[in-house]
Amino acid sequence: VQLQASGGGLVSAGESLKLSCRTAGFNFRLNTVGWYRQAPGKQREFVANITSGRSTNYADSVEGRFTISRDNVKNTVYLQMNSLKPEDTAVYYCKTTYRDRNYWGQGTLVTVSS
Repeated sequence: VQLQASGGGLVSAGESLKLSCRTAGFNFRLNTVGWYRQAPGKQREFVANITSGRSTNYADSVEGRFTISRDNVKNTVYLQMNSLKPEDTAVYYCKTTYRDRNYWGQGTLVTVSS
């Protein structure tokens, strides 16, 4: 099982970024995939996830600003992040659970300047 996150970068407050999580090694269309983030000095926290049925869940802090989606042909999950704030600065990781084990991508850094 492999997950590869990409799309991070440096943006100003109010701007947008779109993250991608490419996956391989499991039946993608049957799995929930989520995004998490870890800011400097803080614990990793849930951001959003999307189920096999395309139901979505969001953390309160990103609801209305971030949108998670999936492409079952490309085996990829996306996170569209709009109206970014400095407090969104973090390393963003994608994750899935397969056969009772969690698999994480390597993380992509998002930095939002004020």
